[in-house]
Amino acid sequence: MSLVDTDKNSSCRLCPRRCGANRPLAKGACGATGLRVARAALHAWEEPIISGTNGSGTIFFSGCPLKCLFCQNYDISALGFGKDISVRQLADIFRRLEGEGAHNINLVSPTQHSSAIKRALDIYRPSVPIVYNTNGYELTEVIDGLKDYVDIYLTDFKYYDDKLAAEYSGVSDYYTVATAALNEMLRQKPTPIIENSIMKKGVIVRHLALPSHIDDSKNVLMHLQQSFGTDSYYLSLLFQYTPMGNASRHAHLNRSLTPLECKYLHSLSQKLGFEKGFVQDISSATDFFTPDFDLTGV
Repeated sequence: MSLVDTDKNSSCRLCPRRCGANRPLAKGACGATGLRVARAALHAWEEPIISGTNGSGTIFFSGCPLKCLFCQNYDISALGFGKDISVRQLADIFRRLEGEGAHNINLVSPTQHSSAIKRALDIYRPSVPIVYNTNGYELTEVIDGLKDYVDIYLTDFKYYDDKLAAEYSGVSDYYTVATAALNEMLRQKPTPIIENSIMKKGVIVRHLALPSHIDDSKNVLMHLQQSFGTDSYYLSLLFQYTPMGNASRHAHLNRSLTPLECKYLHSLSQKLGFEKGFVQDISSATDFFTPDFDLTGV
């Protein structure tokens, strides 16, 4: 039995919540029913080896298995903004973005729609890489099922302390789940392949540092280095945090990072041997890089 088929009545088991929602007739724990997209357009603000000079063909899906208080895409992840489309329409979006010169097809928050995405790729498989852009809260069996579809995993590793994960994202098993998922991603894509400064295959691990929680970020970096080394993936250390969603009402999340916090984590990443990857400048702490979710390209 498949994990879910969102074109038929199914008991959804696509994410670690395993909520069993009868999608598309009922909402899952992720907030999704059928296949819904909020934006599909070229995007210039991903990591340089993803965006390149032409931009990444980025498709923002609605819904999310996590409930992050600070989500930058709150309108689509929590409020469900978007337009319902068919699997064939999604395949047509792949084709259009490829024709516009996208370096890749970048699937943002794809977890709750991964079955529909695979069916769309069965209809039309672009010649450019497929990027699975995820929060890291993934079932290993779902990631295993993507091995013939995904070229690049662009995954978060948000927390070391599950108490923070429970408080800020609504799940109490993030560390264990994300560790297992990353292990499967690296099993599939053990060696990054870069051609003409653009990633063709591989894994990028993002970590968004949160204000007042630099110790947790330190533990994340140390865990990544000790568990996975530093050579088989690219680390993307993000300092772009700015209070969004419900974060401004939280005592520990209502400010941006300080220069000292950023400097400490940057220095630590170098000390741990993370030579492959990217470190954001603190000037990125703004909502400028969050696109307008206005159904562009849908």
